[in-house]
Amino acid sequence: MAQLLYGKNVVKQILSDSRKVNKVYLTSSDAEIIAMCRKQNVTVQMCDRQMLTKMCKTDRHQGVAAETDPYRTYSVNELLKGVKTKDRGLLIMLDQLEDPHNLGAVLRTADAVGADGVIFKKDRAVGLTPTVAKVSAGAIDTVKCAEVTNLVTTLQDLQKQNWWAVGTDMDAQDYRSLAYDRNIVLIIGSEGKGISRLLRQKCDYVVSIPMVGKITSLNASVSAGILMYEIYSSRFPL
Repeated sequence: MAQLLYGKNVVKQILSDSRKVNKVYLTSSDAEIIAMCRKQNVTVQMCDRQMLTKMCKTDRHQGVAAETDPYRTYSVNELLKGVKTKDRGLLIMLDQLEDPHNLGAVLRTADAVGADGVIFKKDRAVGLTPTVAKVSAGAIDTVKCAEVTNLVTTLQDLQKQNWWAVGTDMDAQDYRSLAYDRNIVLIIGSEGKGISRLLRQKCDYVVSIPMVGKITSLNASVSAGILMYEIYSSRFPL
């Protein structure tokens, strides 16, 4: 079933990769996008902004949308086969993340640090939606995502293959005190509940981000971004 993705960066990204684009909708002429469509033999249809807003079910489309095949998801084994650095891989596991803006931001940072993939549950969690695609600014096409039925079972399978689980919690050791010189599965919890009890129990380490202000928590994508860059900086120091 085709889906409609919107936003200039998103449409440019999918036109530049190998995904099939059936049609692009524009509310005004965009020379760059039109040239990309011609190169890929993609039909361009002009339409008014009201029509595009109705089609996208939002007015945040920036005047452009693309009708494409659904986003592909991968198996965990496919993620492992694509690990770039032996014994220093990085997978992000998301526990019941429900906000598409958070998922999109996580994917964007995962691309920036060269993470090897993102894992989340098939149910009770946000999937790869047009909103996620727009927030990710194209990273939804560059970061491989795996949907799994059971996160605990998946984590246990990864641990048997020499992956170490690093969970997050408010009451844990400072994230800067841990060495990340091994295969890491970084587990980020939901916006309100954090990671589940069963998943936390399976973690090899649990870390926290120290906070000295009056706000007592960070949203999931901010926490994930801080921790991903800590792992990146520890592996690739100046």
